[in-house]
Amino acid sequence: MKRRALKVALTVDADDATLDNIMDALSPDVLQLHGKESIARLRDIKQRFGRPVMKAVPVATAADLAVLPGYAAVADRILFDARAPKDATRPGGLGAPFDWHLLENLDLKLPYMVSGGLHADNVAEALRVTRAGGVDVSSGVESASGVKDPEMIKAFIRAARASQELSVR
Repeated sequence: MKRRALKVALTVDADDATLDNIMDALSPDVLQLHGKESIARLRDIKQRFGRPVMKAVPVATAADLAVLPGYAAVADRILFDARAPKDATRPGGLGAPFDWHLLENLDLKLPYMVSGGLHADNVAEALRVTRAGGVDVSSGVESASGVKDPEMIKAFIRAARASQELSVR
């Protein structure tokens, strides 16, 4: 049986009016919160919009994981992403990976994913080290900035699926 793909709306510090517009226009299955949202804000968004929330947690050092207990108490899923460089104008690793070994012995009771600098040549290693249940990719499947490459996407999916097959054996 083929599973239906989830519609995910990625937002960065969106206010309620923006989220209302997103809900009306897209009716997403999941709200991915990629900004500096507090635990209380996550709780408010989840209650107001009645959708599961995925909180992106920027990671550069082990200290960045200190926020996990609070977010894990509210979020439905965590997305670990590389911390943006200090001069960045938007969140995320912007094509740079973080040290996946920081998640190696993670004991998180809710689903989590990894992102940041992933591509076909390293996704299997990221999944092996982190034991994440999923990945989020963007620039790692682009032939030029903002241009998704179908062949790179296929190679990425093959590599991710192959790593799953190896871990089941």
